[in-house]
Amino acid sequence: MTSRGLQLHRVAKSFGALPVLGDISLHVAEGEFVTIVGPSGAGKSTILRLLTGTETPDAGSLLFNGKPLGAGNARFAFMPQRDALMPWRRIIDNAALGLEVQGLGRAEARAKVAPLFAPFGLSGFERHYPAQLSGGMRQRAALLRTIVQAHDMLLLDEPFGALDALTRAGMQEWLQGMWANHRWTALLITHDVREAVFLSDRIYLLSGRPARVLREFKVPLSRPRRLADLGSAEARAIETDILEILLHRETASRI
Repeated sequence: MTSRGLQLHRVAKSFGALPVLGDISLHVAEGEFVTIVGPSGAGKSTILRLLTGTETPDAGSLLFNGKPLGAGNARFAFMPQRDALMPWRRIIDNAALGLEVQGLGRAEARAKVAPLFAPFGLSGFERHYPAQLSGGMRQRAALLRTIVQAHDMLLLDEPFGALDALTRAGMQEWLQGMWANHRWTALLITHDVREAVFLSDRIYLLSGRPARVLREFKVPLSRPRRLADLGSAEARAIETDILEILLHRETASRI
């Protein structure tokens, strides 16, 4: 395994008497797209909170490029479930917000984000307010704001979960194309198994609490991908395996 990228080794985390992460080991290589799926409450978002420094592990190690993660290590650009755009700021100013927080002046931040509006499908909407954009366009604006900060890795916490099915499918295809062009290092949290199969190089499947890694799936689909590729035998087999494991374990836990 290369030392470039993210490594979690035997990470555990409890909240009071509730064990959430039991023994988590996983890695994301530089330029790789990896997804974590698992049942609700399995601690998927807790992993992101550990990476962003809002929580600390009880045991285990978190490394990035071979060095321990610590408080204040601005390694990751984080995109939450909701777009979190500020309704009183125009889209160009929302997109530039992270750069302003980093210390750039507003004019310089605007100049840096402006060239990205065309590739992100937002050209002509720079002066619009968030309420004037569709859900998909708002998510693209939020991802633009995340990407432009030029951190080493993307953390994506169910970024399309609030979208309708058609918009969500379009955003998945758009993100896959953007990733193929830029090769960002990315870790995605999602409940959507098809989304995981479509976007990922590898998928980690977590158990229920206290979470551990049940299986690691390598996705053999070639890139660039189209949504039609989800109909292939390879994609269907991975999706079926993941759903079978999740459903059978969930059923067994209720008996």
